[in-house]
Amino acid sequence: MELLLDYECYYHNGTHKSNCVLVISSREFRQNQRMYFDKADEGEQIFVQRGKDKSYALNPIRKQDMYFNEGMVKRIKESVKQASNGEYIEISSSEEIKELLGL
Repeated sequence: MELLLDYECYYHNGTHKSNCVLVISSREFRQNQRMYFDKADEGEQIFVQRGKDKSYALNPIRKQDMYFNEGMVKRIKESVKQASNGEYIEISSSEEIKELLGL
C-alpha cells in the first residue's frame, strides 16, 4: 500500500529554516491512526483535512498543557481558603480594576 503524503513547508522571514506540516485526509488518518499518533509524539506537525474547508491539528497533550494540572488545583484550593478567611479585595468599578492591575 502506497501512502500519499502532502508536506507543506513554510519559510520564516527569509531564513532557511522551515516548518513542514504533514497534511493528510481524514480517511488516511482513520486508516493509519497509530502511525500518525507516533509521528505527532515525535514532534511532527500533522493537519487532518476534513472536506474542503475544515482542518484539525494533531498534537499530543503534555502534562504542562493541561489547565487543571496539580499546580493549578493547589492554587485554586489556596484561593478558596483565602476567600473563606476574608482575604480578598472587592472591586466594583473599572477604575478599581485598572488600579489593581497598575494601569
